[in-house]
Amino acid sequence: MTIDSIQNGVVIDHITAGQGMKLYELLHLDDLDVSVALIKNVTSRKMGKKDIIKIDADIPVDLDIIGFADPSATVSFIKDGKLVDKHKIELPKRLVNVIKCKNPRCISSTEQELDQIFNLTDKEHGIYRCAYCETKFE
Repeated sequence: MTIDSIQNGVVIDHITAGQGMKLYELLHLDDLDVSVALIKNVTSRKMGKKDIIKIDADIPVDLDIIGFADPSATVSFIKDGKLVDKHKIELPKRLVNVIKCKNPRCISSTEQELDQIFNLTDKEHGIYRCAYCETKFE
């Protein structure tokens, strides 16, 4: 299989195998009117298998969403066919409007204009809790 290189855009690499579609959905890449390639189960020397997403457009991507979905990923920005910037992703300390609180009594569930805010409370296990009611995200 051949996937063309991109001239201007974003490459999200080193995605844990099977997590590419989740990341695709969280970033709302289906809403874009540009070429997007999701390549699943690519052979990798380091990881065994991995997923890759290539976006053929110079668009902003939310590194916090990528970090939440897969903190082992890397994001490369391509300009004129050359790598101009590369980010190693980490778990974000705070998520805003990425996930929703499941607690029906939480103020964020009843007050629709409030941001959904979650704080990282256990980095080792990737556990986030609602900033308003402390409900754990699962």
